Amino acid sequence: MCGRYTLKTPAPKLIELFHTPQFPDLTPRYNIAPTQRVLVIRIDPENKRQALLARWGLIPFWAKDVSIGARMINARSETVSEKPAFRQAWKKRRCLIPADGFFEWETVAQRRKQPWLIHMNDELPFAMAGLWECWRIPTDQNGTLSGSPPVPSSHGMSSTGGNNPNGETDSMLISCTILTTQANDDVRPLHDRMPVILQPHQYECWLNEDSSNQQRLDLLQPLPNGSMSRRAVSTAINKVGNEVDFDA
Repeated sequence: MCGRYTLKTPAPKLIELFHTPQFPDLTPRYNIAPTQRVLVIRIDPENKRQALLARWGLIPFWAKDVSIGARMINARSETVSEKPAFRQAWKKRRCLIPADGFFEWETVAQRRKQPWLIHMNDELPFAMAGLWECWRIPTDQNGTLSGSPPVPSSHGMSSTGGNNPNGETDSMLISCTILTTQANDDVRPLHDRMPVILQPHQYECWLNEDSSNQQRLDLLQPLPNGSMSRRAVSTAINKVGNEVDFDA
């Protein structure tokens, strides 16, 4: 699975790599966790790439409240096209989720857990295959929003309170999930699953609404063995909310 990751690459480099003209305001993130707002890249109605922030943990359009999202941070690539929570997003709402590393934990002596950062050998950012969904926040009988507090953010930003540049409105909330596949040899010593990481030449096929079901399924493979490196990092990462620069 993928339950924590990093994105500390400056926006100009991300714009260059993902060919997206504008980005929302970003600060370096060293410990991104579920339910926080994360960067995603999708295709907009004009068929151009659009970068925006979405809540990590997909909330299906039919959900009654946001709580289900905490259980939907990952989608298994083997069953994603069949699961009711992901079926519609799989067909029409795919996205890229940029990262420059993700964490897995190893249980060591005396049940202590050691976090490991896994990254590309060249340490460049990469794109995890994702799905996004738009969920209508319910209103009460007086027409005011109910059933959902403002969405937790990475740095105090909430998703309610008017139109915003992330494509959300007072009554709509955008959320996302990360697809996973079997781990390759680089990750398997720590976990039997890893995020689906797409190569740049695969981005267009993944995002394109016209790609076939089989074309999309063919992309959901582990990276070749030897593509990634890992290193042990501070156990301060274990606590959600600790934004620790482990390279400092």
